[in-house]
Amino acid sequence: MTLSVALGPDTQEGTRTGTEASTDSLTAPDIPWNLVIWNDPVNLMSYVSYVFQSYFGYTESKANKLMMEVHKKGRSIVAHGSKEQVERHAVAMHGFGLWATVEKATGGPGGNSGKQGGSGQGKGKRG
Repeated sequence: MTLSVALGPDTQEGTRTGTEASTDSLTAPDIPWNLVIWNDPVNLMSYVSYVFQSYFGYTESKANKLMMEVHKKGRSIVAHGSKEQVERHAVAMHGFGLWATVEKATGGPGGNSGKQGGSGQGKGKRG
């Protein structure tokens, strides 16, 4: 009996036959993703902080810290998690008028390169 598995583009194909087994290399589901908010010439800093507080449930001080990182460095990783979860957050940020992108996380604990940000599972109503 041969078992075939359909895999996504980030995986390697493998089959299992009887006692012989090849290990499928699954990489995409294990990779954490970051939500990046970019500086823009449109939104007020107070509004960006408000969005971080209301959507993610961040404290005022954490929201202000992330907002200042966006303002001074041009971008900030404000959340991380599974690709689907972070994509939902990006769509929500677009709804608030913020410039947001999704990127693969690299290095560091939790895959966020040691940068400030949350798990993306804030206390907000949407998330």
